[in-house]
Formats: sequence, structure tokens, C-alpha cells
Amino acid sequence: MSAPFPALEDYLAYMEAIQGRSVLTMKEYHYDLQLFFRWLLQRRGQQSDRPLDEVDISGIDLPFVNSVRLSDCYAFLSWLVRDRQASAATRARKVAALKSFFRYLKRKRDLIDEDPTYELESPRLGKRNPRHLSLEESRGLLETIASGQTAFPARDYCIMTFFLNCGLRLSELCGINVSNIRDDTLTVIGKGNKERTIYLNAACMKALRDYLTERSAYKIKPAARDALFISRQGNRIAPATVQLLIKNWMRRSGLDIRRYSTHKLRHTAATLMYQYGHVDIRLLQQILGHASVSTTEIYTHVDDKRLHEAVEANPLADEEKGTVD
Repeated sequence: MSAPFPALEDYLAYMEAIQGRSVLTMKEYHYDLQLFFRWLLQRRGQQSDRPLDEVDISGIDLPFVNSVRLSDCYAFLSWLVRDRQASAATRARKVAALKSFFRYLKRKRDLIDEDPTYELESPRLGKRNPRHLSLEESRGLLETIASGQTAFPARDYCIMTFFLNCGLRLSELCGINVSNIRDDTLTVIGKGNKERTIYLNAACMKALRDYLTERSAYKIKPAARDALFISRQGNRIAPATVQLLIKNWMRRSGLDIRRYSTHKLRHTAATLMYQYGHVDIRLLQQILGHASVSTTEIYTHVDDKRLHEAVEANPLADEEKGTVD
């Protein structure tokens, strides 16, 4: 990414230091805002001879930022649809970045006359049930790892067990330290640098014990001594490595890797806990580390089998034409 202009640099520092946004969130917001101002410079006839990703925004000053209007924002969203075929979710994230940036400049710093995004509406997002593995597919995935050939069998099995039982985010799993575990209690750092406690069930404890025995034979580099999951090179395992492992195991298990990803394991854990464990929605919210219960409610979807059973349970289900007096 190119160097940000002063107002953008100040905003990013504020979001990281004061708001406690994650590294990933900061990277996404930086990219979204950089894209907007690169596009806007070319829309106004500046640096139009350069490819968009080479447009330099470091010279943008406050008068330029202050000149942004609501019409510019809507034109940007239209460009995203027309030229980049951006989905509603992608456009919604960019709207969020723009609104956050200009709200900061107006309300926190009073550096602009008005917030051009105050009336900016976010694209409507259709509600879709989160994609997840069934109970049988989850068991099959674990069995594939248990019986497969791998250089680190206990590690891979423990990773999958933690994903499917605890509903961890990828960043949370990679960030686990050995010192974060006390008996059957695991402490993780989630979104917004928020700490939460997760209790490990019997399956997790067994997988963890087996892995710690295997881990004791690893050649671990000093900087990764406390990291729970270790890579082949002896470092803390990286998110990209875990994603590759999950993709390979899913493929070996016969799952369609175009439909399922590492994050779908979190959806799976949440769905299984709700469907089979009869977990209260508020408790599930706490387990997953959601700031709002409305986020957790997407996991309360009902599967097709239960919908079918609900229809069949209707007292009029057995009434056919001609049988009603």
C-alpha cells in the first residue's frame, strides 16, 4: 500500500490505539479508503495516466478531503458495481470504512465542514443461512485426519478439534499460547482485542494432551516457545498455513473446498452447539465472542429436516380432501 496522507494516517492510528481495531480490520479499512481516494483523484482528472493501483495519494490535503460530497460516494459505489462487479457485502464494507473515516474527521477532530457520508446508505444485504458442515461431515473430517498420513498428526487433529468444538476464529486459534490454558479453561483474544474464556470439553482435552506430547519433540524457535500451535519451521503457525491444512484435509475428506472454508468451521461449531446442545442464544453469543446478539442470531437457522418435521407436525397434516366433515 502507498503511504497514507496525514488525515488518513491520523485516523488509522486512532482506530488502532484508541478503538483497538484488529490488524486485519485496519488493513481492510486502509485498503478501502486508499481505493476511494485513488479513484476520486482520477475522477477529478488527476494522475489519470497512471494505473489505479499506482495513483499516489500521499499529497492529498484537508481542502481536498473537505471537498468530498455525498454524490462522490454514490458514484464510487456505482463504479464498484460496474467496473469491479463488487458484491453487496464488499460495498457495505467500503461504506462502513468511509462513514467511519469522515465521522472521525468531523466529530473527533472537527477538521471538515460537514460529513459527506452522514446520509450515505449501505447496500441491502440479503439474509443467508451460514454454510456449515453437518454432524456426519464433521465426524468424517476428524476421522480423515485421524487415519491420514501427516507429519504432525496430533497437531492437525487438535487444530480441527478446537475449531469444531470451540467456534474459534482463525486469528484466535493461531494466537493461542500455552500459558493461555489453565486446566480445562482457554483464554483467547478476539476482535477488538477483547479477551474471553472458552471451556474445553473432553474431546478438546484429549486432543490437547496428545498434541502436547507430540509438541515436546518439536524444535521450537525461542520466539515461539509459548505458542501452542507450531509450524514445520518451529515458528508460531501462520493463518495461511492453517488455511492450507484445512483445505487439504477437506479435500481428502471428500468435501467441496469451493463451498467450505476455514471460517465455515466456526459456523459449524456454532450450529452444532445450537442444534444439538440446546445452547441459549445469549450463551452462544458469549462463547463466540459476538459484541451483538443479532450477529449470533444467524446461527439459529433451522435445517431442512426440522422444517419438514415442523410442517408434518401440523394437526391438519393428515386431513385430505373429502375427509373433512
